[in-house]
Amino acid sequence: MQALLQIPVIGLGVEEFALLAIAALAGGAFGAALGALPAFIFTGFAVFLGEGLNILQGAITSNVGALDAGSLGVDLTGTIGFGMVFGPHIAFAGGVAASAYAGKKYPEMSPAGWDFHFGKNILYAFGTKPDILAVGAVFGLVGMLLNQIASGIGFPTDGIALSVFLTAMLARVVFDYPLIGSPAGSSLFDMSPFEREEARSVADGGTGDMRLATEPWLPHQYKWPGVAVIGVVGGALGGYIWIETGSIFLGYAFSAMSLLFLNLGVEKIPVTHHMTLLGAVGAVVATEMVGGPVVAILGAALFGGLTGLLGEATQRVFYSHSGTHVDPPAMAIAAAMFVVGVLYLIGLIPTSGYLGL
Repeated sequence: MQALLQIPVIGLGVEEFALLAIAALAGGAFGAALGALPAFIFTGFAVFLGEGLNILQGAITSNVGALDAGSLGVDLTGTIGFGMVFGPHIAFAGGVAASAYAGKKYPEMSPAGWDFHFGKNILYAFGTKPDILAVGAVFGLVGMLLNQIASGIGFPTDGIALSVFLTAMLARVVFDYPLIGSPAGSSLFDMSPFEREEARSVADGGTGDMRLATEPWLPHQYKWPGVAVIGVVGGALGGYIWIETGSIFLGYAFSAMSLLFLNLGVEKIPVTHHMTLLGAVGAVVATEMVGGPVVAILGAALFGGLTGLLGEATQRVFYSHSGTHVDPPAMAIAAAMFVVGVLYLIGLIPTSGYLGL
């Protein structure tokens, strides 16, 4: 019966869709309750555990023979880390939308010492406030739908990363923030007003308070040379982890877990999950094209560095000049994997990484 009740494009049976929809609503609300960044850190832990189990099962299989599917546990990476519980398109997206909503509805909640628009505070846990949790729930559902549609139509990029970007932009539209914002400097790419500590009234925050005129995503990670260097480093490590373990996502998990320290206030912790993920993809591509571990790690370093620079470029356009969080790593992953996907589809590279095209 379920086969006769397929939902077009999404490709799910009605019962399966209902299950995922309810779980996505809960996941988005939970992301708002925890806060976007804490929820994403849990993504890292879930993916770390899932990939560890996958590696363990692979090692056991290679030594003692095949195991039944699920004998060591469910696919934690897919169902939990990237699924309805902590999938960034659900929990993180719900938290981001909750912050955007609170930035307009409850600007007085902004903690002392927060120099950016409150709508950008993805560290803030909103607890049990029903209307904020409802916003998170709705955006968790929207994120799930966007990812399912992207997958259903075979769009050649990371659907989760694309959903994170699209839901963040949707939150700006829904809660009446500028889509891009007006730069205080000479261009969208000009970060010098931040360096001069220029301020302006927060017209899109609803209070008239003064905030920094230009707000780089990471004040300790926005200068091009430093971003390029940490991108090369993160990419090389992501590639090495893939070479040694066969897991594309394990380096991503380590990077995501490291953000626990950023959330706890440790200064200058770099954000690298987009770099380590694309580093692993670069290692896969280099191996398929040329072969050899040294070529693989060099390809990983190149992909990591380019993705880091791409993330910085997207933050300067989409993040720095408006009042809500639009995630640079998600934008970088979506854009970089789109390039990988298209190059694969036109036959210029032999693999699409983890896209499964």
